[in-house]
Amino acid sequence: MRPIVRLLLRKGMTYPFFADMLKGVFVAVASQEFRLSGAEPSDSRITLLTGVHRKDVRRLREQGGEVEAPLPEEISFGAHLVSVWLNQAPFCASRGVPLPLPRRASAGGACSFDGLVASVSKDIRARVVLDEWRRLGIVRLDDEGMVHLETAAFVPTRGFDEKAAYFGHNIHDHAAAAVHNLTTAGKPFFERSVHYNALSPKGVAELESAVHRDGMNALLAFNELASSLEKRDELTVEPRQRITVGLYFYSEALNDVPADGKD
Repeated sequence: MRPIVRLLLRKGMTYPFFADMLKGVFVAVASQEFRLSGAEPSDSRITLLTGVHRKDVRRLREQGGEVEAPLPEEISFGAHLVSVWLNQAPFCASRGVPLPLPRRASAGGACSFDGLVASVSKDIRARVVLDEWRRLGIVRLDDEGMVHLETAAFVPTRGFDEKAAYFGHNIHDHAAAAVHNLTTAGKPFFERSVHYNALSPKGVAELESAVHRDGMNALLAFNELASSLEKRDELTVEPRQRITVGLYFYSEALNDVPADGKD
């Protein structure tokens, strides 16, 4: 929990505020996922399960408890837009290779930034998307009026709210996969990592560069496959599921390094 607490303190969130917010999560999970014979648990049973005072349980349940929030609409829309730019003609030279696009339809027709936005939604003006994406560092506009995609994944370089939305989404899904593997019988989710503890700063830098390069290539390949499967599945009536595929890299200094160098 140390990285989470570090973030909370940097952003001015105190323990009492966080603890009160966490009560709602405990009550919601106990109410939704710990039922006996399908019956909704009483306030007393939730208090027994969670340790949250009965008065707080009643208050939180009356308020509706925890409310699950999906990714904000502007972010899910943006991720879709980037996926189209990366994978669908006429916006890419080949899958995973986005083309620079003329800013206006008057210059590029359907193969323009205006056309890209219109291909996903007729309700959002391309100028609004372009201004916001330039603010976030997702695109750049050159002197000839061409719009360039600056990142192959929709990860803003600026804008705390947008980053925080992804933070919550990714932390939740990673934790959910790990908890499923710890507590649920049946097929586990894929959740693997590699650990070493005696690399030099130079070695770490080389490894990090490889992860950035090869990891992004892997994510682009998964994105391409998911995009094609989603298009294929439009013709089916099967129930829908959402997925998250992630990759991360982390390093920190060690004071005492074991002689064998491997964890």
